[in-house]
Amino acid sequence: MNKITIQDFFTKKEKGDPIVMVTAYDYVSARIADEAGVESILVGDSLSMVIQGNENTLPCTIEEMVYHTRIVKRGIKNAFLISDMPFLSYQTSDSEGIRNAGFLLKAGAEAVKLEGGREVAGLVRKLTEYGIPVMGHLGMTPQHVHSYGGYRLQGKTEQSRKHILEDAKILEESGVFAIVLEMVPMQLAKEITESLRVPTIGIGAGPFCDGQVLVFHDLLGLYPDFRPSFAKAYKELYVEGVKGIQEFISEVKARKFPDEGHSFKAREQK
Repeated sequence: MNKITIQDFFTKKEKGDPIVMVTAYDYVSARIADEAGVESILVGDSLSMVIQGNENTLPCTIEEMVYHTRIVKRGIKNAFLISDMPFLSYQTSDSEGIRNAGFLLKAGAEAVKLEGGREVAGLVRKLTEYGIPVMGHLGMTPQHVHSYGGYRLQGKTEQSRKHILEDAKILEESGVFAIVLEMVPMQLAKEITESLRVPTIGIGAGPFCDGQVLVFHDLLGLYPDFRPSFAKAYKELYVEGVKGIQEFISEVKARKFPDEGHSFKAREQK
């Protein structure tokens, strides 16, 4: 696979070739996703939950996102790298948003993702004017979890559906190159996808988006505390990891490990 660029997002939408995106948070997870052939990697502020053990994404800081972006970049050869703008890294002022987005690009990101619609349109325009590609995020936006009263399906009412659809068009006009749609009815995701020139990436938004994204720990069964109903685990590595360490414990207790094959011998003296 050749290096994926921002132009490939538009080409894939035109050709109907689904875009595959996975989150990653360190060198190893990035390398696994990249070698598997994932086309885009997102350094998600979900690291607050799956890496740091927090209840939501809100505690994540821009300094942490810069750090994780830097180490994820080292594991990538071909995938397009996007980094989340964490809570309060862009809401206080456009100038701070531009500055923080710049820090993420300096760390190796090729684009940034931010949550919201019409309220962030002005910042999106400024970022793109400064050459910083922006991915939008609509529907269930995790940084608004307290406003929603939890992780809940959005776009269920006609008013909400219309608002999200309008926001998608506003974001497109503002210059985003793609939009993540999270936890919205698949009919709404289909309507948005068909109405936009830019591709949509779904997560809990049904099969009609131009691409799909899942959290690394969800799709590999690495996060035992919570698994969204829309996430499919293709492996159960948490369970396998526990079993592997239990085998290690058993062999150490039985003095089976280390054996000669995992030990060093002194050279014979001549």
